[in-house]
Amino acid sequence: MNEKDFRKLKRIELYEIMLAQAEEIDALRSELAATKEELNNKKLKIEHSGSLAEASLKLTNIFEEAQKAADLYLFNLKRKAGDVDE
Repeated sequence: MNEKDFRKLKRIELYEIMLAQAEEIDALRSELAATKEELNNKKLKIEHSGSLAEASLKLTNIFEEAQKAADLYLFNLKRKAGDVDE
């Protein structure tokens, strides 16, 4: 619509147009807020995934060291019992 067409409209018609635009703006703001929230959640997941990967690697090392300690303990027990040749 151009300016001439707007001048021909009645006040009630202008009000209805403004009301429709306000509703559309509210809907777009809600959609934008939801999209921002989703983006923030994805960013947090990405940040935490790096932390989880690092934690997993550290745990793997802990388990390896625990297994070595358990193997050494069993070896020493068997050696004391005389089951292992030196």
